[in-house]
Amino acid sequence: MTLDRLLDGLPLKHLPRAGWIRVGIVTPESVASHSWGMAWLVMRLCPVQLDRGRCLALAVMHDLPEVRVGDLTPHDGVSKTEKHAREAAAASDMLSDRPDLLDLVREYAAQQTPESRFVRDLDKLDMALQAIVYSSQAHTREFVESAWKGAHNPMVRALIAEAMARLPSP
Repeated sequence: MTLDRLLDGLPLKHLPRAGWIRVGIVTPESVASHSWGMAWLVMRLCPVQLDRGRCLALAVMHDLPEVRVGDLTPHDGVSKTEKHAREAAAASDMLSDRPDLLDLVREYAAQQTPESRFVRDLDKLDMALQAIVYSSQAHTREFVESAWKGAHNPMVRALIAEAMARLPSP
């Protein structure tokens, strides 16, 4: 393990979430803040039939490739295929010495396990909750609507619906 490998992921602490910048949030959360929010949601909401430790690991690792590729959103004009390819290449490079961690990034991207699908839904829920926090600064309904469309877990969808009801009327 080299010091450079440890330093490689730290820029997530300062990488702002691009979607919030786009709608005018002056000091948006960082990607690392978002990952912490997801870890918090895992701790609070993880069903007993899922492996909570694995869900936590997925939440922490899921956006690591953004250190290299940036926080790409649908508004950036990059196809989903290209985005996934860039993120896969970044993860492979960053985690070549830790195949166990690389497997977590790949598991999240593949969405083949119950844990990865649950954590993806929490990714949507975290966005909806953050939209409530930012709703006094900008129009954030589109983020909650996007979260609603992307989430599948009934409990998560119910929470997103509650988030929608808390937003100011359009």
